[in-house]
Amino acid sequence: MSKPRIAIVPGDPSGIGPELIAKLLNDEGVLEAANVLLVGDRHLWEQGAAQAGQEVPLNSLDPRAIPIQTGLAHLNMQTIDPSEISIGEVTVAGGTTSLRCLEKALDLAQAGLVDGVLFGPFNKAAMTAAGLNAEDEHKYMARYLGFAGYHSEINVLDDLMTTRVTSHIGLKDVAANISQEGILRAVNLANDTLRKAGKARPRIAVAALNPHAGDNGKFGREEIDILEPAVRQAQEKQLDVTGPWPSDTVFLKAKRGEVDAVVTMYHDQGQIAIKLMGFERGVTVAGGLPIPVATPAHGTAFDIAGQNKANVGATRQAFDLLVRMAKTHRADREAASGDTQ
Repeated sequence: MSKPRIAIVPGDPSGIGPELIAKLLNDEGVLEAANVLLVGDRHLWEQGAAQAGQEVPLNSLDPRAIPIQTGLAHLNMQTIDPSEISIGEVTVAGGTTSLRCLEKALDLAQAGLVDGVLFGPFNKAAMTAAGLNAEDEHKYMARYLGFAGYHSEINVLDDLMTTRVTSHIGLKDVAANISQEGILRAVNLANDTLRKAGKARPRIAVAALNPHAGDNGKFGREEIDILEPAVRQAQEKQLDVTGPWPSDTVFLKAKRGEVDAVVTMYHDQGQIAIKLMGFERGVTVAGGLPIPVATPAHGTAFDIAGQNKANVGATRQAFDLLVRMAKTHRADREAASGDTQ
């Protein structure tokens, strides 16, 4: 199979996204791993190259020439005027270009013209001001694609993934929103995503909700009534799932490489551990969507934008993971259609 085709979106131009992509494209082995299509206004990529002090050849492409077959190409858009860019500031214009470029990349992926989408960091406040009208970009992408199936943000650090049963809700509401069905969805999402990334039989640990995994009901019955039955159900489906493990030790197992994924019960239960273990390498995957989408897990870093201080590590990790997922996605699509292009 030929190299996968990856569409790359710059992210919010007020932040470090354009700089990061310029650095990524100059990183060793990137253009050998995939054919890359830059989606966005020409001056955004020129801005990133200038900020990074790197060369980014912009070989503008006639849209009719997609899908690209070799190297690096650029699909020009006109979504923001250079005068509307304010480095380090939240702007409606920054949110607008983020949404329009993302939508174009999703269109290309949905049409099978690219095999995955990588985007630089977005700013949620800017996107909301520009009409996001969704909890986050993941919900926005699902709605834009017309996808009604289960999907959720997945956080990745090196070879470790985390999924979560609840996400952006108040801590006081977590226990009431945990169910066996929700745990199984999070388990299946971790299992499916890891398999798409090349892991044949993922090892998945389920984190407990209560201290000491409830201590036989002393600190709460969620483990007895909900988590343990969910783990047994997953095991009955021949998945390699264990737990519930006390959440203050489960990430020690993960750090030792004993598991490939941890299913957490709420947002910060996994996020704190992952970010402490390697903030500069963290990746976010749009888990469950019908196309592979990834981004560095950090934000737009307005405080260092335009200063050539951005660390490309997480962006490279996101690209490498996306390439693996894109290969599987493309092979599955070609097998279903009989196409071998």
